[in-house]
Amino acid sequence: MLLGYNTNGFAHHDPYEAVEVLAEIGYRSVALTLDHGPLDPYGVDFYRNAKQMRQLLDRFGMRSVIETGARFLLDPRVKHEPTLVSEDPAGRRRRVEFLCRAIDAAAQLKSDCVSLWSGVLRDRIDDEEALERLVAGLREVVDYASEREVAVGFEPEPGMTIDTMASFERLCERLERPELCLTLDVGHLHCLGETPIAERIRRFAVQLVNVHLEDMRAGIHEHLMFGEGEIDFRPVLQALAEVGYAGGIHVELSRHSNMAPEAARRAFEFLSPLMPC
Repeated sequence: MLLGYNTNGFAHHDPYEAVEVLAEIGYRSVALTLDHGPLDPYGVDFYRNAKQMRQLLDRFGMRSVIETGARFLLDPRVKHEPTLVSEDPAGRRRRVEFLCRAIDAAAQLKSDCVSLWSGVLRDRIDDEEALERLVAGLREVVDYASEREVAVGFEPEPGMTIDTMASFERLCERLERPELCLTLDVGHLHCLGETPIAERIRRFAVQLVNVHLEDMRAGIHEHLMFGEGEIDFRPVLQALAEVGYAGGIHVELSRHSNMAPEAARRAFEFLSPLMPC
């Protein structure tokens, strides 16, 4: 397992400088959120910038994953829109195209996976129709990723169409793409009462390709600094070691960007002693 950090927690930093800071602290993986700036997949210099990022990661011996949760990259007015479940077909198509660009970036960077989620359902349709929208777009994305030999990690997210592990299982059954993997957010499990977390890790170990980590309180979807929530992380990390997980464990503290270097250092100092030998 490799301790990592999501660049959405360094929103006020140049991403190259963010990687340097994380490497200095001791992180060995980075979750690169594609967003405005050098890592904007619509930018004319994106692939040159991605090559520079790859060289930087190689220099520090760091691995990476690609995250697609930029808040306002596709729509400057509505957070995270459009998504794979948006009402507008053109919007859903734009999300699919964005995810394919993320897959291309992952292939160039040799990242472990591309991580994504379903999105919030904003129009009044039933669960079945929402699932149909999601499956239609996701099939295209997973097929494209398979062609590029890139893993896709799907993240259940509180408040979204696919929020729980039960709804993730339903999605997998409907999708019929066994290559779909899982991005597991430990805080989300605690938030929604899907505990003990260690049991969930063991149950979904085969699909696990990416892990998000933050502290959280039950019933409140707020990413907290470690020690400010309710999660006991030692059994979580032990379970990940038991199932042989060897990927990145990425701290996700996007609302701590105003104190990013300090937050990253505090998180590292909290988690390092808990990592199984």
